[in-house]
Amino acid sequence: MLNKRFRDSILTIENSIACILLLLIALLPIGEIIARKVFQTGIHSSAAYIHHLVLWITFVAGMITSREGEHLSLAIGIDCLSEQKQRWVKTVSAFISTAVCACFTWNAYSFVQVGLTPGRMIGFFPVKTVVFIIPIGFAFITLRFILKAPSSWVSKIIAACGIVVPLLISFIPWDYTGLVIWFTLPVLLASTFIGTPIFVVLGGLTAVFFYNSGGALETIPNEVYTMLTGDIIPTIPLFTLAGFILSESKAGERLVGFFQATFGWLPGGLAIMATIVCAFFTTFTGASGVTILALGGLLSYILIKSKYPKNFSTGLLTASGSIGLLFPPSLPIILYGVVAHINIKKMFIAGILPGSLMVVAVAIIGVIYAQKSKAQKTPFNLKNSLTAFKSAAWEISLPFVVLISFFKGYTTIVETGALTVLYALFIEVVIHRDIKYRNLFSVFLKGVPIIGGVLIILAVAKGLSYYIVDAEVPMLLAEWCHEHIHSKYVFLILLNIALLITGCLMDIFSAIMVVVPLIIPLGEAYGIHPIHLGIIFLANLELGYLTPPVGINLFLSSFRFNEPLIKVYKHVIPFLITMLISVLLITYVPWLSTAFL
Repeated sequence: MLNKRFRDSILTIENSIACILLLLIALLPIGEIIARKVFQTGIHSSAAYIHHLVLWITFVAGMITSREGEHLSLAIGIDCLSEQKQRWVKTVSAFISTAVCACFTWNAYSFVQVGLTPGRMIGFFPVKTVVFIIPIGFAFITLRFILKAPSSWVSKIIAACGIVVPLLISFIPWDYTGLVIWFTLPVLLASTFIGTPIFVVLGGLTAVFFYNSGGALETIPNEVYTMLTGDIIPTIPLFTLAGFILSESKAGERLVGFFQATFGWLPGGLAIMATIVCAFFTTFTGASGVTILALGGLLSYILIKSKYPKNFSTGLLTASGSIGLLFPPSLPIILYGVVAHINIKKMFIAGILPGSLMVVAVAIIGVIYAQKSKAQKTPFNLKNSLTAFKSAAWEISLPFVVLISFFKGYTTIVETGALTVLYALFIEVVIHRDIKYRNLFSVFLKGVPIIGGVLIILAVAKGLSYYIVDAEVPMLLAEWCHEHIHSKYVFLILLNIALLITGCLMDIFSAIMVVVPLIIPLGEAYGIHPIHLGIIFLANLELGYLTPPVGINLFLSSFRFNEPLIKVYKHVIPFLITMLISVLLITYVPWLSTAFL
């Protein structure tokens, strides 16, 4: 009883801290806007506070994500194993996760002790006190991996043994380091496919590479700190939170009602409606699968009820689950701009035509299927359309509020994210009252695992990105390609293939951190416009989400629509081919990306 009460207290404290941090991250930029407009001055050290609040939400959310077992991972065929074999596979994954996170805990503690300037302050707080959340966070995550190991004591003891792995490796004579590397790398890579969290695999690879090169492992937590306190990173929790607020309200129903009333009379009108609504939600929620999970049931019911085949509906919604990634204020666009040092406004502008092309391409498939299946149409009624517009007007205006405030220079990108959260809350809590005040914390908490999962991947991937650049891998790769591949067009098709495979195996955020430093020198070597290269990258990663066998949208659709994975593969093929043609057009017609620059 005491243990349960203690656990419940810990859960309550963690949840409360996470919600308060998210609220502060949203309110401080709003306060900055008000202070700047009213008093002609900002809030003292507000930027530093916001950046370090993001550092804290990363690790508090990471603890909660570990507690709930919701870290992004890729598991292939585990469900086909017997219960006993599944238990052993999960034990191995827990052992690896514990070992890697224990390594990060020790190195982060060392970094805080020796890597920070004594006496440095973050506003009114000593920097060492603030940054101590990194080793504390990794320590809690390590403990959670042990506790989340299969229920038998044997499994938990094996998982706990991972704590001593970093210590044991430090005593291995240097002559045997190569053997450790050759053993560890394949184990880490193989563990990707048994459900080991992506951040653990990336972090483990980073630690192994630094260890092999003789570099200081404290560099990794240093890069974690640098990444999470970057100027643009607060946009990730802010826009993600705004997306969750929308998904937890009836915004989807109102948008569906409006587009159904407006486009339902067209051939394939409901398919067009489903594509546009999915694109709208994905723009704000990012590549998190929230669109499929939040709207999949409603849209599938409407499509099937209107005589669209079930296999078509599943394929359409699977394909549309990532189709809004090229529209502003897409998080992948923002992150790509940060990593590639490209103007984010120009990236937003460049994504409009390619994004529209992909939406139109999917909608055309919908029209073709509608004519074949003789799907029902909704007769156009101006009164109904105006009523539906009035109901959804606040949600429809949201992108325009975001774009006008940012492109007109009224707000920075971080302030725009905070404004989006505030506007979404105003719509859903005050105007429509879909979300009650007492339920706000529960809505915030639903977004925490995604926020924590994404941010901690970015944090550890920054260390791997640092190693790749420091080892001059991009330059070596560029030299090799320039020597062996003489045609720009051959390079582009090989790039498409490589990025499709990357999109299958990696989430888009870690792919941006790890792969973008590799392809930027290649783009320069072949004279590809850097913004065009960015759109090519994002379009391919968008397609990778529904590319068999392991595109993440396929798994989410299988779960949401209760369909066997093999059937989902089959349903998505027409959309996959159509979107592939669109990606090839985006790749070989630079004008689509650069027309408005």
